[in-house]
Amino acid sequence: MSDPVTVPVSLGDRAYDVHIGVGVIDRLGAGVRDLFPRGRALIVTDEHVAALHLDRAKASLDAAGVRHETIVVPAGEGSKCFTVLEQVMSRLLDFRIERRDAVVALGGGVIGDLAGFAASIAKRGVDFVQVPTTLLSQVDSSVGGKTGINTPQGKNLVGAFHQPRLVLADTGLLETLPRRELLAGYAEVVKYGLLGDAAFFDWLEVHGPALVAGDRAARIEAVRRSVTAKAGIVSRDEKETGERALLNLGHTFGHALEAATGFGQRLLHGEGVAIGMRLAFDLSVDLGLCPGQDAVRARRHMAAVGLPVAPSDIEGAAQLAGELAPDALIHHMAQDKKVKDGKLTFILARRIGEAFITQDVAIDAVERVLRAA
Repeated sequence: MSDPVTVPVSLGDRAYDVHIGVGVIDRLGAGVRDLFPRGRALIVTDEHVAALHLDRAKASLDAAGVRHETIVVPAGEGSKCFTVLEQVMSRLLDFRIERRDAVVALGGGVIGDLAGFAASIAKRGVDFVQVPTTLLSQVDSSVGGKTGINTPQGKNLVGAFHQPRLVLADTGLLETLPRRELLAGYAEVVKYGLLGDAAFFDWLEVHGPALVAGDRAARIEAVRRSVTAKAGIVSRDEKETGERALLNLGHTFGHALEAATGFGQRLLHGEGVAIGMRLAFDLSVDLGLCPGQDAVRARRHMAAVGLPVAPSDIEGAAQLAGELAPDALIHHMAQDKKVKDGKLTFILARRIGEAFITQDVAIDAVERVLRAA
């Protein structure tokens, strides 16, 4: 294992490091021992990740002399619910977790959100460590402290800001991901280029195909640049009172699409974000805010690597015509937690690399873009 790349998240006395590289999961035990010298670890993971990576995580904890237990939940977005949260909380309390102990989130975004939220409310807050195992969680959800669960009313409507103490982003674990999962994460990588770093998007147009194909150096560089971008934004706006909302590029449309398709395997979160970013750029063009060629460029790159870029690309879209109709999607958008004073919040673009936040969008323009997609 070579030395990892380290990206700091600067939040004063709650600052933490993100270690990126092949094999950093093997540093879990030492990391937990150093941060919690008298503590124990309770690993929360899912069935798929447990079969692939749990033994390695446990071996690292054992080697460091850290006592541990494990909670395994069903894989998938369906575990981000009150029922599974209650099960996790019951296990944490049976474990007699203390504030000197640590919850370890071993998995993708679902596990990080679920375990982090459980940690935030157990004993009014215990610490946790993120070990993200998907590209999406490594570049996005494991950094910044957003935790939560879904409800029938929408995605992530119950949750808390709760920062991890450490993030170990092992890019070697990405080699076990199905291609579809990897691509879903790649959408979040593209997001950083589209919202604030045109040079990074240029880099992705050249190196993105190699990243998707398995190039280790390209994956480390993409994760580093994505995490650096997010860490900078989070350090300036932790609670999303301003700039951090830019990270929601594609999410207003994307979350509505996820809700319409039932938060399941029919549409992965990153796939919804990819379609949402395409729609956000189309809306920007429709409103005369962004050059049309930039929207075309963004759409072509995502489509070229294999991401969906239109609602019609969703599995079973023909059978979901009613759920995917513009009025149905706009209804879901109205439940979004970014709604303010009853107005929808959109992240739009002036060009690739320059996104901005606005509520000054007429609903008829949204309908027009959705009908044309």
